[in-house]
Amino acid sequence: QVELVESGGGLVQAGESLKLSCAASGSLFRINAMGWYRQAPGKQRQLVAVMTSGDASNYTDSVKGRFTISLDNAKNTAFLEMNSLKPEDTAVYYCNANVKPWSWARANDYWGQGTQVTVSS
Repeated sequence: QVELVESGGGLVQAGESLKLSCAASGSLFRINAMGWYRQAPGKQRQLVAVMTSGDASNYTDSVKGRFTISLDNAKNTAFLEMNSLKPEDTAVYYCNANVKPWSWARANDYWGQGTQVTVSS
């Protein structure tokens, strides 16, 4: 149905930057929103940032002013620009998309496989 493929994770030092990408493919009648979640070891998955197809965005407080989410609607791709990274940003980052796969189908949430971001101090 819907596949999300993430890329761009890696190991960086504190203060450096990374840019994550998430490309959606498959049955994409309408993408309502795309976002990024993260899960650190021993912690619950939390929302990092989300953007709707109408360009409304929301960020968790800890990343405001450092992270920027954007969507390329023509390419069905979401990006997360992460600047001034901190060790506490270390986590597996998951792409999420709320997608209506066909005109007659309800919208569902889909997840990518996750990409590791590690920030060393």
